[in-house]
Amino acid sequence: MKPTDLVLTPSHLRFLNRRFPCTIGRGGLAKRKKEGDGATPLGTHRLVGMLYRPDRMARPADWALPIKPGDLWSDDIRDPDYNMMLRAPHPFRHERLRRADPMYDLIILTDWNWPYAVKGRGSAIFIHQWRGKGRPTAGCIGLDRHHLRWIAARIRHETRLVIA
Repeated sequence: MKPTDLVLTPSHLRFLNRRFPCTIGRGGLAKRKKEGDGATPLGTHRLVGMLYRPDRMARPADWALPIKPGDLWSDDIRDPDYNMMLRAPHPFRHERLRRADPMYDLIILTDWNWPYAVKGRGSAIFIHQWRGKGRPTAGCIGLDRHHLRWIAARIRHETRLVIA
């Protein structure tokens, strides 16, 4: 592991010699992830993007892109654009990235099953704001808003998410 890696441990996320409480998927950790299982996939994942709500926060890093009305993420295995960001309207099942709650105000994207998705292997493993301490996600890594913003400002091109 590199010193710049985000490392998930059983009790926290470690980054730059700091520890941050976090939540994982309701399905626990999984070697073999499937769409809808709620699991967080084991492995070393590259960070491939950052999205943020410009109406709710300042740009967290110079490479972050704004989430616009109509931005979606496909989670439908029937969709030719499965596990891709896309725009509304969209005929297949998807997640809205511009949510009413603050959970997706800042999203760090991982390369889980991306960009060449295997249908059914799972979609959208993000690092995002948690619903609260101890409240699991649908498979993503959840963090306190202030911790997420601190991390987002410091991750670099070489930073990886390591889930062992």
